[in-house]
Formats: sequence, structure tokens, C-alpha cells
Amino acid sequence: MGFAQYADYDGLGLAQLVKNKDVTPAELLEEAITRAERNNNKLNAIVYKAYDQARAAAKGQLPDGPFKGVPFLIKDLGTEVAGMPRSDGTLFNKNEPDTFDSLLVQRYKAAGVNIFGKTNTPEYGITGTTESNRLKPCRNPWNPEHITGGSSGGSASAVAAGILPLANASDGLGSIRIPAACCGLVGMKVTQYRVPMGKEHDLGLAHGYGVNHVVSRTVRDSAAMLDATDMPEVDSPYPSPPKARPYILEVTSPPGKLRIAFSEETPNGKPIHPEIRTALRETAKLLENLGHHVEERGLGINYRRLYAASRDVLGANFAQAMRERVKEMGREPEQHELEPLTWRNWKGGEHIPGHATMRGWQTLKAMTRDIYRFFTTCDVYLTPVLGTPVPKVGFIDPVGLEPREVDARQAMTFPFTPPFNMTQQPSLSLPLAQSSDGLPIGMMFTARWADEATLYRLAGQLEQAKPWINRKPQVWN
Repeated sequence: MGFAQYADYDGLGLAQLVKNKDVTPAELLEEAITRAERNNNKLNAIVYKAYDQARAAAKGQLPDGPFKGVPFLIKDLGTEVAGMPRSDGTLFNKNEPDTFDSLLVQRYKAAGVNIFGKTNTPEYGITGTTESNRLKPCRNPWNPEHITGGSSGGSASAVAAGILPLANASDGLGSIRIPAACCGLVGMKVTQYRVPMGKEHDLGLAHGYGVNHVVSRTVRDSAAMLDATDMPEVDSPYPSPPKARPYILEVTSPPGKLRIAFSEETPNGKPIHPEIRTALRETAKLLENLGHHVEERGLGINYRRLYAASRDVLGANFAQAMRERVKEMGREPEQHELEPLTWRNWKGGEHIPGHATMRGWQTLKAMTRDIYRFFTTCDVYLTPVLGTPVPKVGFIDPVGLEPREVDARQAMTFPFTPPFNMTQQPSLSLPLAQSSDGLPIGMMFTARWADEATLYRLAGQLEQAKPWINRKPQVWN
């Protein structure tokens, strides 16, 4: 099988070739490795290679799941894979091989994927760009001078470049949707706790914020992988409600006439870039032409209050997470081992009192009610993912810039994604437009809590109406 043919298939398509005995898992893996070796030096997407481990797995008995034999990568942040080191993007880490597979990795493997490495991430996944002191910048296949987004930038870069059809990603304030938008991919932030991570992850995580799923080139790969990973744990204290039927069936089901609100309002009130505004309004028109009821209407909330509450909650959470890391390492980090933004967040979080943290949670709960009330009058809320075209590497540099400048540039570039981590709602990025310089523009669709089904039905319709699969980036052949 030549490379061009390999890249024509999504993950389910490659698995079907394996099932038909047209190719073997070993042949698929070698195609992925060849592509990685050809292009990773341009992208810095893959930061740990587990080729020998994957070759051994390909020769063995891979589980007969929906993605049997499909090459796969894990984001190098918080997710344990037995025998593979985990840097979390920081110099303050032992980077020793983990001794067990996390629950999510167990489920990935049961789906049949073959894990052959780990992907680039910023330090502790903090920023919306994948640039770190330890792992160095990850670059965009559409134009390597530009960012991949973060914190799942390495996974998005590798998928966009055709190295593999889908890869693990996680999202705490936009870290699936932002890289998907920057790299022209499908990126679903699932409902909180929809994809369980196991009891090992009960400590040290952004409680109520972070989720795991994938970035992919097709909607059906996203849906099928969620079907493979979304079973609740028997002892989970916060399980998401069960789905009505497999998500893969939703992708080909008509969404009906949806009530869709769209908005370009930003938390700071500043206007978005004209190209992004045009793409948003063209998407709204497309939805109207598809038969949906579309109106321009924002959430109408006090963003300043929402973000202030979130800062206290996230700051205290990160301080506690750092205390757990200090216990694990047996010492506190020296200042050169953490980037300036990380150091600021840690030290600042240590001074947030308990009553402020609880007030933050109470405020978030109250404002989540306000946002849920908005969704009683619409089925889907549409915004862009980014407020600007994809910036260049270095524009949001957590290593070299002062933390306040990083904050300001991130607020300008990524104004839309965070609220729906706070409210726990599913939120999906789709690559529906391109900028004048040929870089992707992602549109974000958010639904009611636990309603991934509506998003997958709408995404399937949009994928048919305005397909993106044949658009190829610079770094491809």
C-alpha cells in the first residue's frame, strides 16, 4: 500500500481494510512510521517514539475492536501508558516509564488501536499553544510558521499531516477544540465525565473542567471512538447519563430542524478579526440553507464574573496539583524548572483562600444555570473557535513572554472555548472555513449538557454539505 492510498482512509476505513485482510496491522504501522519519520522533523508533533513496542503489538493478537490495527498516538500529558515515559511537557518531571495503562488507554487498546508514541504538549497543558521549554514548539502542517493550538497540538499536527487518522487529545479550557480549529480537524469536547479516566485521576485534575477524547479527520471516527470509551465506571460518583444509541448511528441521522443561535460576542467586548466574522456568518447562512432556524443572539452573561470565579477555582486546583507533584518528586521545583506562566499560576494559587475557592464554585454553579436556561430556547450555539486567524509560533510564547502578556494574547486569540468547560457541556469544532492565507478556520457548536447526539447529527450533515476531507496541508506528501 502506497502512502497516498493510506491517507485516503479514516480510522474506520483502515480497520475495514484489516478486517477484509487487504492489509495487516503491521503494514499500517509501517506506513505511519514512514510518514512520521519523513515529516516529524518539520513539525515536532511526536515527542516519544514507541516503534518497537508497537511493532511487537502488530505481530500479536490485537483486540477485534472497531479500530483494529489502526496506528494511534497518546498526548504526553497525564495519561499513563505502560512502558512509556510521561513528561507532561515540563522539566519538573521524572519522565520515567509508567508501570500501568490508565483506564482510558485500556479502552483505546480494547478498541484495537496500536499505540506507537506520544505527542507534544505545553507545560501541564496550560496554554492554547503547544510551545514549551522541555518539548519545544510544535508546528502546523498547513504552514509550519504557525501554531498548532494547544494543549493537544502534537496530536492535531500529526493527524493533520496524515501520519494517522485520529489521536488522543484532552480539553480543560479548549485544548481539543483549539488544535482542531488550527489544524483543520474534528474536535469534540465531550460532556464532563463522559469518558472516565479511573480513580488514579481523582487527584490533581481540574475537577469539573478537563475531559479526554480525540482529534480526527472525520466525524464518524470521533463518534466511533466515543462509543468505544464512554462507558461509566461502576463506582463513578458523577457518571454522565447513558446515550440513547451508539453515536456512530447519529452521524448519518438527519438532525431535523434545529434552533441555532450564533454570536461573535467576546468576554472582553473586543471585535473578532474580519475574516473570522465572515466565516461565522457564512456558516450561519449555510445552516439556514440546510433548513435550520438561525438567529443572532449571545449568551448574555456577565463574563467578567464568570472568569473571576474560574480563576479562583483553577488557581486553587493547580496549587493542590503542584503539591501532589512535589510529594511525588520528593522536593519542590526550582524556578528554572517551571516556565514563568506556570510559576506564576502555582505561587498565585497558593494564596487563594478556601472561602474564595468555594465562592468561585458557587458562582460557577449559579452562572451555569443561567447558561443552561439559554439552551432552553435553542438547541445549538454557534461561535468561532478562535477570534483571530491562526497566529505564528512565538506570538503566544509561555517561555519568553511575561505571564500577563501571555494572558492578554490568549484572551484575544481564544475567547470562545472556556465557558463550556465550566458548564460541562459538549462542544465541537468543525473545519468549515479557511483564511486568506490558507490556514483552517474552525467553527464551534455547543449543545445542551450530555447531548453529544445532536452535535454528531449536525456535524454529519455539515460534513456532507461542505466536505473538508480532500483539503490537504503543506506538510503531507
